[in-house]
Amino acid sequence: MEAIPTESDAVLGDLNGRGTGCVGVMSARDKISLHRGALLALQEHADGRYPGMRVALASSANTPFAERVGRKALAMLEVLPGLTVWDLLMRDWGGVDVNQIGRQPPLSPNKAETHFPRLREATGIGFDQMLFFDDCNWSDHCAMVANQCKEASGLGVVTLRTPRGLGVDEWRAGLEAWRVERRIAGVEP
Repeated sequence: MEAIPTESDAVLGDLNGRGTGCVGVMSARDKISLHRGALLALQEHADGRYPGMRVALASSANTPFAERVGRKALAMLEVLPGLTVWDLLMRDWGGVDVNQIGRQPPLSPNKAETHFPRLREATGIGFDQMLFFDDCNWSDHCAMVANQCKEASGLGVVTLRTPRGLGVDEWRAGLEAWRVERRIAGVEP
């Protein structure tokens, strides 16, 4: 990304039939937008479809500039008209930024070693209650997180790789994988 987006860089469009809002943000020539499944997931969450669910981010933005671009985009992209992704994230955590975005210390390129332990500490949510989607194509963060981020019970983060982004099918598959994992472990989802 070449530029930190400004309000004039907003791209307006349809929010899955829920009204018009900011569906994209331009960073110079690059458009930043939510994948269809990510938008649906956030809309369903905003609607309260999954009681008790809260959302946090574990992103390996590779430079401080990339982190600033990402945070600005999250503050502009809308889930519903007037409700940005950032607003929803802050609503979930009482206005506290628990998100782990970047690679600068204390974070690292390895989400299993830094991002997830810090999320667990900041939120009080056990690894065995987490569902993680990752679109990384150069490393398998899902395998690392699934193997390293476990509770004493042996249960850990349920993960799903989404190399082409979070589509609707991947969103549904992730939810089902989380439910199945809980049923197998004898834990009521």
